[in-house]
Amino acid sequence: MPLKDYVCDTLKTLKTIDPEIHAFLPEPEREQRLMRDADRLMAQYPDPDSRPPLYGILLGVKDLYNVDGLPTQAGSQLPPAAFSGNEATIVSRLKQAGAIVLGKTITTEFAYFSPGLTTNPANPEHTPGGSSSGSAASVASHICHLSLGTQTIASVIRPAAYCGIYGFKPSLGRIPLDGVFPFSHTMDQAGFFTSRLEDLYFASPHIVENWVEHFEPVEIKPIVPAQAFLNQADADSRGAFQQFLEQLGNSGISIQESSLFANPEAINLIHKRLIAAEFARHHQDLYAMYGELYSPHSRDLYTEGIQIADAELESLQHHPSRARDELQRIMRSAGANLILSPGATSAAPRGLKSTGSPLMSLPFTHAGLPSLAIPWGVNAAGLPLSIQIMADWGKDEFLLKAASQIYKLLQESL
Repeated sequence: MPLKDYVCDTLKTLKTIDPEIHAFLPEPEREQRLMRDADRLMAQYPDPDSRPPLYGILLGVKDLYNVDGLPTQAGSQLPPAAFSGNEATIVSRLKQAGAIVLGKTITTEFAYFSPGLTTNPANPEHTPGGSSSGSAASVASHICHLSLGTQTIASVIRPAAYCGIYGFKPSLGRIPLDGVFPFSHTMDQAGFFTSRLEDLYFASPHIVENWVEHFEPVEIKPIVPAQAFLNQADADSRGAFQQFLEQLGNSGISIQESSLFANPEAINLIHKRLIAAEFARHHQDLYAMYGELYSPHSRDLYTEGIQIADAELESLQHHPSRARDELQRIMRSAGANLILSPGATSAAPRGLKSTGSPLMSLPFTHAGLPSLAIPWGVNAAGLPLSIQIMADWGKDEFLLKAASQIYKLLQESL
């Protein structure tokens, strides 16, 4: 399809679907801007054989990333001038690969718990998850093929799980975060969404730094966390997860139980205090100027974080690397190379006042592991369920290769 026809078709889809889904921030001159961008791209690459790999792909960008020509407000009521700065490196990189920014997607305020207007495409009476709410919904509703999110607790994996799409949060540090408004500089990580695993695979080399394709088949040796961790999920999610494990076992894959996160409350508390303290320090100047514009959730987090002493924060900042070391020790001891869990504690909850529980992703985010959400069936109400797959830190290419093999095995077993 010619590029301008594709842009026009996408705009029609956006105008039809987004008034109910609310994935994108309003942009009065969107059509004119997109046509200019399409004209520029066609003029730059008239020969199809010379076109870059993501030529013409329309991209949703979470409203934490700076994008030239588009304001950033981080899902808040603060003025765009508070977030001004250079375009995010990853946005510039995707543009250079041929992508066109379709628009800014809605995020919860400051990527925390106060939701925007976004609804779940599977059922608009339910949350899409957060904080990358609009990015997940834009892909799940087939408005765009690729969107960017961030994750400080569960903000890529959980909305992917709730919306029934693929979400990939690479290892801590493998996607640059300059030009992205921070929540917690120790824990912030970037990720992205697609509706198909092959699209995720195709986009990864253009998003994740120093990507080296994993061509050869890999041996799949997974473990699952301790029952105390899994018990944070509801019966539907645990049931779907057990079915997934049984099908893997029937395909010849041996799965080991482990002692991972036998006391999940401890790491949950450490992570919350770490991100609260760093949130408060990032917001100290903004809060002094605009505190009355912050939502109650954000004010509460700021108040909690500002009371955490510098000495405690310094100690908290050392914990993620220790948690990663312990994870690696347990995986080595078990001879494992993957960790499996439910993608979220439940299907998407009803209502839009909460974005749901982040607990199923929290410890893996804390350790900076690459994480992948894959859709896995639906519950009795027809809402998506999901599986989460993790690999060791830095093994992002291995994770996607293993996921593709698992997908193929499960398809063959049906």
